[in-house]
Amino acid sequence: MQLHELQRKTKAKTKKRIGRGGLRGKTSGRGHKGQKARAGHSLRPEIRDMIKKLPKLRGHGVNRSRTVNSSVVKPTPINLTILEENFGDGDKVNPKVLVSLGLLDKKKGRIPKVKILGKGTLSKKLEVSGFTISESAKAQVEKAGGKVEA
Repeated sequence: MQLHELQRKTKAKTKKRIGRGGLRGKTSGRGHKGQKARAGHSLRPEIRDMIKKLPKLRGHGVNRSRTVNSSVVKPTPINLTILEENFGDGDKVNPKVLVSLGLLDKKKGRIPKVKILGKGTLSKKLEVSGFTISESAKAQVEKAGGKVEA
């Protein structure tokens, strides 16, 4: 093999020349007409400064109320009826136990915050800890002979 017999494996790509007729016509990839379509011209600085002064609501997505308050962690509600059905007399109840029994799902790999609500009746003596609890639920747990720890 001689030097003059060498050939490339891949063909050399040629750069597309835009706006010279042929493949790219009309706007030639520049959008539409006007100041921005012209070669060598950019927006005048005065216009740029005017645009900067306009207020822009940024970084809040479509529903602003949901994204602004996204850091607020809302607890998962659990009613007393669920505790009545799944626990026996004298049992200890906390969020870890609820997750292990399959009554709660982990959120992002963590045990979620839980609030016990007073819907239903409780007849069993339970030791409740690690929850936020409503006043009516607290009264029912203590009435049944149980303990509530914060």
